[in-house]
Amino acid sequence: MDLLLPGIGLLFWTLLAFGMVFFLLRKYAWKIIIDSLSEREQGIAASLDAAKKVKAEMAQLKSENEALMAQAREERSQMLKEAKETKDKLINDAKDQAKAEAAKILADANAAIHSQKMAVLTEIKNQIGNMVIEVSEKVIRKQLDNKAEQEKYIQQMAGELNQFGK
Repeated sequence: MDLLLPGIGLLFWTLLAFGMVFFLLRKYAWKIIIDSLSEREQGIAASLDAAKKVKAEMAQLKSENEALMAQAREERSQMLKEAKETKDKLINDAKDQAKAEAAKILADANAAIHSQKMAVLTEIKNQIGNMVIEVSEKVIRKQLDNKAEQEKYIQQMAGELNQFGK
């Protein structure tokens, strides 16, 4: 049983050594240890506060970034909308201008056709007038005594005019 229980002398000297170390530590080192633990605790608390501040700033920056992104998306969609409206306006203006030019070209073509038609009709009238004058001249020159021969001659001239007109 001696192995389980320490001896009184050993216990006394152990307590005496512990007491002296405790006294020396308390007198010279205790204040330094407590101050450094307190300083370390304050440093950790300051670091935690700084981390909370940084986290709050990051959250604020994140919300600001999201707001900026939303604003940028809105501006982009507005710019795309304006570009589409401008494109549609340009296309419609070009279509209107093309229609106006086509109408002008068509009107010019109709006027030219009408002008040429009138010129052709005038030319035909002039030719018919010249033919009538020629026929009348020939009829007057040939003074026939017989009325039947005059009519036959007029019919012959009219037949020649029909062949010439074709």
